[in-house]
Parts: sequence; structure tokens; C-alpha cells
Amino acid sequence: MLSTPLSTPPTPPRPAVELAAMLTDARTRSLALMQDTLEARELGPRLAIVNPPLWELGHLGYFHDHFALRGLFGLPDYQIAEAERLFDSSSIAHDDRWSLPLPSREQTLAYLSRVQQAMLERLPDGEASSAQSYVYQLTTLHEDMHGEAFLYTRQTLGDPAPDLGTPPPGFAPGEPAAGAPPGDVAIPGGRHLLGSDESVPFRFDNEKAPMEVHVAPFSIAKAPVTNAEFVAFVDDGGYTRRELWSEAGRHWCEQQGLRAPVYWRKGANGRWEERRFDRWLPLAPHQPVVHVSWFEAEAWCRWAGRRLPSEAEWEVAASREPTPDGASLAPGKRRFPWGDTPPVARLANLDGWRLAALDVAALPDGDSAFGCRQMLGNVWEWTASPFGPFPGFEPELYRDYSAPWFKEGRYVLRGGAWATRGRLIHNGYRNFFTPERQDILAGFRTCAL
Repeated sequence: MLSTPLSTPPTPPRPAVELAAMLTDARTRSLALMQDTLEARELGPRLAIVNPPLWELGHLGYFHDHFALRGLFGLPDYQIAEAERLFDSSSIAHDDRWSLPLPSREQTLAYLSRVQQAMLERLPDGEASSAQSYVYQLTTLHEDMHGEAFLYTRQTLGDPAPDLGTPPPGFAPGEPAAGAPPGDVAIPGGRHLLGSDESVPFRFDNEKAPMEVHVAPFSIAKAPVTNAEFVAFVDDGGYTRRELWSEAGRHWCEQQGLRAPVYWRKGANGRWEERRFDRWLPLAPHQPVVHVSWFEAEAWCRWAGRRLPSEAEWEVAASREPTPDGASLAPGKRRFPWGDTPPVARLANLDGWRLAALDVAALPDGDSAFGCRQMLGNVWEWTASPFGPFPGFEPELYRDYSAPWFKEGRYVLRGGAWATRGRLIHNGYRNFFTPERQDILAGFRTCAL
């Protein structure tokens, strides 16, 4: 079961009004993503990478209920009977979630409403405490992660694109089409503090404790690999050339019967198309390739004579600045590629409003100090680094967030995607998936050998 220690990590207090706004915004997004799916099929098809929609929505309410109302405020009972037996992801196996005696859709939505109202009522006037600030952010960001999962679940199932409502003021729906910024940038080597320190307002346990690493000089692409660049690999027989694949990757590829990325097909005119939600569209050549596994990224790199960056190299390219002479790394780290101001639409394609990636040359204002574009947003980027703990790692309030997955053969992804919420992502955030996953919004950026 989810465990709830008595203490929370030291966290900067935040105004209660900000925590309330985050909480309600996350729930508004969850309902926008799930309402029509629930009406169409409460349990949905039984797939290994998909949760029953009704169960997943109830799990969101349970997570808030468990960590905030019971763990933080000490309420003796959950807000719905047998919540733990029904919605605890840590103790309920994935395959069992379809056979549980779940509450009805109306009861589940009422449960979420009761939990949220109880949390809002318990926020103080003015500034929340450190413990409240931590728990309210933890539960909200957890819901944000599920929001992104709802989006790629809709893609997996071929559902229509959701209606997310009215975008915020100043939002621009797209950018002019443009090709990739050419070539690599040279990054000087040096010492780097990998992870997130106290300057980051909210940190997950796997970002701590920051560890010093030495990074050798390297060259990294200014932009992620595009669809056009990946087409060349596909058309060159990349999926059938055994020498390009690791043994595990080749076995996976043959099992899947793949000859191209999972959502690609040749159209009637012989040109490549890709499925976005329930629509087949011409493949956009200058958008980043997406929905590719770590195995596919590895094979493309071998074909192209390139390699994936380590997560330390990725973070250096995203967060560091060069000295004036360009010969070494200047002290300090940026929280975001462009600096320390939070993301907005002109800097990064985040928060889901566009419902798709942009061309890789878009949003130049969001470049890192070294000139790398779109290191936050658009698509997650696979790295070469297995997911593991930093020295001194200690699991925190949500003890099953990281620790159970360190020995599962997962790889680190960095940077977020178009569906990732801007309040979640920063240069030090670590995502992690097994190498065969192609449903997630992942692409990749490469380094010179």
C-alpha cells in the first residue's frame, strides 16, 4: 500500500491561493481529458499499457485522499468506502483493475469532488505551511502526470483529440513551418552537479541528492531527430537490418512486426502518414519523430553513426552556460534552458494546448545558452542512461514513486513533451520508462561519436 511517513521534505512555503489554483486547474484538465472516454467506455479495452478509465480517475481521488486528507490532516476515514482496496496502485496489480467492484461513474466523480472540496477548505488564508505546500504540489503534479498519460492513452486507443477548452491569454496556436537548425554545438567538459538542489521549489526524490560528475567535452545536436531524418532510416531498411539492433531490440522489433514507427503507414499516394488520435495526416517532415522506443532510437543512432547523450550530457547542454571564451563551463545552473523564469508559450511547447508537436526550429526564444532548441517541451528525449538512484537517495512521502523501478531496466528521459504541464518540468526532472515503450510522447536528440 502507499505509505505515509510522518514528515515531509523541507519545501518553500507557497501562497495558499496558488496551491488552490493548481489543484483546481489539474482537476479541470483531468475531467476535460476523461469525461467523454468515461461516457463511451468506463473500463475500456484491456491492454497492457492502458488503465481502465474509471479506475484511473478514482485513483486520482484516492491519491489526494491518502496523502492530503489522511496523511497530512489526519482524517480517520477515506472519503469513499474501501478506497484503498479499490484504488491503491501500489497494491493492485495492473491486470486486476478491470475486475474490481468499482463505484459507478457518478459515484467516482462525486468522490473526486468531495476530496477536492475538503482539501480546498483546509488551506489557510495567506501562506501555506511547508508541509502543506509539499503535499499539495505532490498530489497536483501526480495528477498532471496522469493527465499526460490520459493523452497518450487516447492516442493508443485512436480516440478523438480532446477538447481542452480555451487556451490562456497570449497563446499562439502554431509557428511557421521550418527545418531543423543545422548541426551540433560543442559543449566544453567540466564538473557538473547532476540533479536538483534547493533552488528548485519542488523536487522529486530521484532528483536528490545532487551529485558531482565530470563530463568530458562533447557535441550535441541543436534539435531533436526529425520525421524526415527518421524516414531515411526506415526507407533504408532500418527495421530489418539486424546489424543496427541490439539483441534485445531486435527481438522486440521482430515480436512487434515493425517496419516503421507504430503510428506510421504508407498512404494511397505512397507517402508516409502518421495517426494523430483518430486522424491520419501527412507526415510532417520537420516535426520531431515521436512515439519511438529506446530500442528504435538506439538503432537509428547506429545507422547514422551517432549516439544518445547521457543524462549528464543532456543536463549540461540544457542548464549550463559557457565562459566568455567558450573554453569551459561557467559556474551555476539554469533552472530552464532559457534562464530561471517559468515556461510560457513563446519559450516551450508545453501544457497540451496545441495537441501536437511543433517543427523543431520553432520557439528560438527557448534556446539553451549553447543554442540547443526545444530541450523542454515538444517531445521527451531518450538518454543513454539507465534509471538509478543518486548517492544518498532516500525515498520520500510517495515511497513507490522511484525506488521500485531502479532495477527494472528503465532508461531516463529528459525535457518533457507537448502534453507535459509547465509547472512540472524543469532541467533536472527525470522521467523513466522501459526501452520498449513507444506509446509515450518520446523522441530523441543525438551526440557525435
